[in-house]
Amino acid sequence: VKMYTHPEVVHAVTRRVVDFLVSANTALLRQTAPYLSAGFFGNDLGTQISMMVSLDCFDEFILPSIRRIADTIRQAGLPGAFHSCGAIEPLIPRLIDAGVELLHPLQARARGMDAETLASRYRGRLIFMGGVDTQQLLPFGTPEQVRAEVLRLRGIFGDDFIVSPSHEALLPN
Repeated sequence: VKMYTHPEVVHAVTRRVVDFLVSANTALLRQTAPYLSAGFFGNDLGTQISMMVSLDCFDEFILPSIRRIADTIRQAGLPGAFHSCGAIEPLIPRLIDAGVELLHPLQARARGMDAETLASRYRGRLIFMGGVDTQQLLPFGTPEQVRAEVLRLRGIFGDDFIVSPSHEALLPN
């Protein structure tokens, strides 16, 4: 709401937070980059059925920060890995243009985030991590069904895919 009612406040707070993140990450990456595979950052931008903000708000308030953080990671010699759950397919071209090289997670049941659609649009331009459904398949499927889904995803994405659950945590029932 503040993006509409008080955009100057959102810009000021965001700038302050991102200035800190860039400074802290620059110092951290200077020491740790040789030991890392990627710089991982992000925040959830989508729900199960849509994005949380409009494309216009994303472009004005969020994308510049993603670009700054991705640039910081790239300057350390690492690829940028971005986390966002949800139905964020419309944002993916913008994320790629901002320097994101890996998207986590591929939330299998979110609208527009199915493997076939994403592979047809972004294969070769982005690595996907996730996709093994944690809402239905992993809690209720058989080991054979899980294996079949992993093999299906590998077949769709090839080398542009890192197999993992569609969310980073698997909790006990």
